[in-house]
Amino acid sequence: MTAVALLDFASVIVFAMTGALVASRAQLDIVGFAFIACLTAVGGGTLRDLLLGRDPVFWVGQPAYILLACAAALVVFFTAHLVESRYRLLLWLDSIALAVAVTAGVGVAMELGHNEVIVVLMGICTGCFGGLMRDVVCNEVPLLLKQGEIYATAAFAGASSAVIASFLALPDIAVLLICAGATWVLRAGSMIWGWSLPVYKARPPKN
Repeated sequence: MTAVALLDFASVIVFAMTGALVASRAQLDIVGFAFIACLTAVGGGTLRDLLLGRDPVFWVGQPAYILLACAAALVVFFTAHLVESRYRLLLWLDSIALAVAVTAGVGVAMELGHNEVIVVLMGICTGCFGGLMRDVVCNEVPLLLKQGEIYATAAFAGASSAVIASFLALPDIAVLLICAGATWVLRAGSMIWGWSLPVYKARPPKN
């Protein structure tokens, strides 16, 4: 199994857990847990594969991804009540999933020989869209769109760092590790130390 396939498996498991945690906050039944977990787990990767023209889409070619997502949902369904702060756990799991999924998206685009712009965009797409769909479907404010949050920015920085590392002719595994590390450090730093980017503020109208 390739490193990129392992990254896809890891991102599916962790993103599925975040989807199940959001389902627990919405008090859904076990089928709802499985649906949200699967949507979150494969959403970003599905969009990536469709845009890149991969046939079949990764989870269609290997249904084990869906089974893993359902298994993660089942575990969370029976254990979520044991967690003191499900939202805090959600944030940390999501940060890990973001880093892994961005790296998976970057790896797939690089394997297919796409240029640097597409590599960065596929990293962002894979990392961000599953969580975005999860939050929208469950009527939560998307983490991606929360004011001042470093989320898409972390995905962009991580994917860009992979492109820079590849220009330096580093080994493939080093490129992927740099991508994951940069993405996670920025996202985690924003949660721990409140890092944020300036937001737009409308000027008051002139009299």
